[in-house]
Amino acid sequence: MGGPASFRPKPGSIPDSPGVYRFKDGDGRVVYVGKAKNLRQRLNSYFADFAGLHQRTQTMLTTAAAVDWTVVGTEVEALQLEYSWIKEYDPRFNVKYRDDKSYPYLAVTMGEEFPRVQVLRGAKRKGTRYFGPYSHAWAIRETVDLLLRVFPIRSCSTGVFRRAEQIGRPCLLGYIDKCSAPCVGRVTPAEHRALAEDFCEFMAGNTARFIRRLEREMRQAAVEQEYERAARLRDDVQALQRALEKQAVVLGDTTDCDVVALAEDPLEAAVQVFYVRGGRIRGQRGWVVDKVGEVTPAELVEQFLLQMYGDAAAEALPREVLVPVLPPDAEAVSQLLCEHRGARVEIRVPRRGDKRSLMETVERNAAESLKQHKLKRASDLTTRSKALQEVADALGLDQAPLRIECYDVSHIQGTDVVASMVVFEDGLARKSEYRRFSVRSTEGDVASIHEVIARRFKRYLQERSETGELDADPGAEPGEGTEGIEGIEGIEGIEGIRPTGIDPETGKPRRFAYPPNLVVVDGGPAQAAAARRALDELGIDDVAVCGLAKRLEEVWLPGEDLPVILARSSEALYLLQRVRDEAHRFAITYHRAKRSKSVTESALDEVPGLGPARRQALIKHFGSVKRLREATAAQIREVPGIGPATAETIVSALKGQHP
Repeated sequence: MGGPASFRPKPGSIPDSPGVYRFKDGDGRVVYVGKAKNLRQRLNSYFADFAGLHQRTQTMLTTAAAVDWTVVGTEVEALQLEYSWIKEYDPRFNVKYRDDKSYPYLAVTMGEEFPRVQVLRGAKRKGTRYFGPYSHAWAIRETVDLLLRVFPIRSCSTGVFRRAEQIGRPCLLGYIDKCSAPCVGRVTPAEHRALAEDFCEFMAGNTARFIRRLEREMRQAAVEQEYERAARLRDDVQALQRALEKQAVVLGDTTDCDVVALAEDPLEAAVQVFYVRGGRIRGQRGWVVDKVGEVTPAELVEQFLLQMYGDAAAEALPREVLVPVLPPDAEAVSQLLCEHRGARVEIRVPRRGDKRSLMETVERNAAESLKQHKLKRASDLTTRSKALQEVADALGLDQAPLRIECYDVSHIQGTDVVASMVVFEDGLARKSEYRRFSVRSTEGDVASIHEVIARRFKRYLQERSETGELDADPGAEPGEGTEGIEGIEGIEGIEGIRPTGIDPETGKPRRFAYPPNLVVVDGGPAQAAAARRALDELGIDDVAVCGLAKRLEEVWLPGEDLPVILARSSEALYLLQRVRDEAHRFAITYHRAKRSKSVTESALDEVPGLGPARRQALIKHFGSVKRLREATAAQIREVPGIGPATAETIVSALKGQHP
């Protein structure tokens, strides 16, 4: 293949009307399907500046060997054709949503002579009405058990039903009045179908009329002194009410909507949907998608709506779809859904009120779903082993990097500069080995990385020399490189932590001075080169170094002009990204704590007569400068070491400051 230039369409050959295009590889397989309002502008953007394209788009173009297109009349037709082609060809570079778990549905087989209620998973069947999905099968069974008192439809299997027909005796449910026993002719097929239709109508959200009807019959039975029948009807009403209580009321009774939320990282995205019918949450469902190409949240939403509702029954579409961000062609998508439903479907972003609160709840569920998905991958031993071996192969290491250290720098415009070191052993986080650094350099991230790597490995060499494993560096001062290093939260500094060899007091290995197999830095070629330079200056040549750049998820090796591109679906990239993200989180946490402390100290620095001990006592007593500002002089005098005059000085000084 000669690259994108070899199959670029001739100038003027592409129409400027709406349409759908396909990129194909050398074997004629469709690798990407897209739509455009203007085909000429969209396709020219792929070929005009190849170097300026996203790395994933470049990969798609180098994989492709041809492009063709189909002109349509409107944007809605383009959406329809794009969805059809994606279903038909399953292109490798298009977004694909997959369930993050198998969700159970409540199903009623209306296509059978005697409809049956059951819990089903997997593909939907023709002639069956579905309700849900639900998070747990047991929740459905509890609801069904309550509803069968009022709507005693069949719930047995075909084998049980036929056996009851043969022997002329119903099963246990028929005897306890939780089945109308059509198997032995207690009800006609028409009467049983009417019960099934009422059951479906209740599950669809039309609940009030059934409760009103039962209450009316209960009162009439009491008037006629049929107290046993009235008591049974009362129990039926309570059963329906308990079934309704199992579904949270979140919005008005007339609200009929689906709430869609996203949580994403550079590699994957999780989607959660809450189904609200009649103001109640009837079910939820989740998907996880690999972000193969460059895709925005708006594009994710558009692709999700098309894939989710493309094959859904018309009655499954709600009147309203709440999304975190509108799709790029919101009007066209809305029109397509309206045509499919046969009624209006509104797509909008909730800004305030109950719907916004519910959206935030769904967003939290999406974030948790993504977190659990990543933890599930990380906890698998086979997957971790594969990831480590893939890292070794990609970086040219002699063996899998069983210990990886990752470094990240955090600051705001060069102030309160800090760095973090996180440790992964055998592909798992070793939080007891985490360290934090107060960075002295103010020359930027590259200089900060050089300083932190140098300090960490100077300490490593020093501790080895103290145990006789290595001759001492004659140019190093005692303790050089250790200032400003802190352990995990709750450990002040590193005093007493001497992990080289065996600690004579505890008898445990000193783990901090174990050298890593691989050092990962958050950044590109400049940061990777700075880390390598720091190690070279210390004479350390047995530790590999790489940088992981956020924007394109490229892996940079020191001295290389081009990055190492790992496959988007590779476990190696997933592991390196997880290590980098953990270092970033740890650095941000430390930076925020340090910045908050700096702000507090600077506010009290301006108060005359206050030394470090008194400042610390005040903050410990009140908890924050804000609460200290609100305190009276009498309350401030309660702090040990603060007299009346000092208290008045503090009140005057803080009142004059802006909160």
